[in-house]
Amino acid sequence: MTDQLKIAFQGELGANSHEACRSYFPDYAPQPCDTFEDAFEAVKSGDCALGMIPVENSIAGRVGDVHHLLPDSGLKIIGERFKPIRFQLMANRGARLEELRTVASMPIALGQCRKTVRRLGLKTEAAGDTAGAAKTLAEHPDLTRAAIAPALAAEIYGLDILLRDIEDERHNTTRFFVMTADPTPAAPPAGVACVTSFVFRVRNIPAALYKALGGFATNGVNMTKLESYMENGAFTATFFFADVDGRPDDPALARALDELGYFSERLEILGVYPADPFRETAGG
Repeated sequence: MTDQLKIAFQGELGANSHEACRSYFPDYAPQPCDTFEDAFEAVKSGDCALGMIPVENSIAGRVGDVHHLLPDSGLKIIGERFKPIRFQLMANRGARLEELRTVASMPIALGQCRKTVRRLGLKTEAAGDTAGAAKTLAEHPDLTRAAIAPALAAEIYGLDILLRDIEDERHNTTRFFVMTADPTPAAPPAGVACVTSFVFRVRNIPAALYKALGGFATNGVNMTKLESYMENGAFTATFFFADVDGRPDDPALARALDELGYFSERLEILGVYPADPFRETAGG
């Protein structure tokens, strides 16, 4: 279908982000992009209707590149999705577990499957992408080599899964943002629990951060995330990324944001979107 809407993600076909696209937006054609910048641009240019962008992992922490790109991307967050991460040990057809000598994947994935890798006595080899490791193995068959990647990669590249779900921690979960180029996306339906994400930079005055955040406490607004990162490599220019429960037009949050704005040089709301039900099941 030439008129099928597309959804952009970073990585090769078969990556965790591709699995997330297929799970949550099965009617959209997945569009792989080499970098996060390319994925953002694909949405911004209109080539893709949506973007599926990972922002943090329960083990590895935040995806730093994305946090730097979000404020100036021109995109808005319209949803969040939490995806359990499951890694598979895959190899060329005919390969046997006892004959494997080397396993390739991105360093984070190798680290998250350390116990299995050590038990099998495999030498590790870093790759830029989990699905990319599987693709390379398919293009250059070697019965002594394996890759660690999502199950979808084995399906796409014709590999056999020798061991399933080899991640060390079962709570391994990645949070994704669903992004759009629409500057004024429709508000979430009434009665739906929402999250508001925003970035801000406080004014250079004593106790500015303390005063800026005071409004959330006094108005009873639950802040579920607050992270800082340097802007443009300057130690004195610290940006903050935050998530809070509620919508900006809720009276309590409106008052808190107004107080934050008074003590901030810059305040930008990146998105107001329904809270993923996973938050309740995860106790968060």
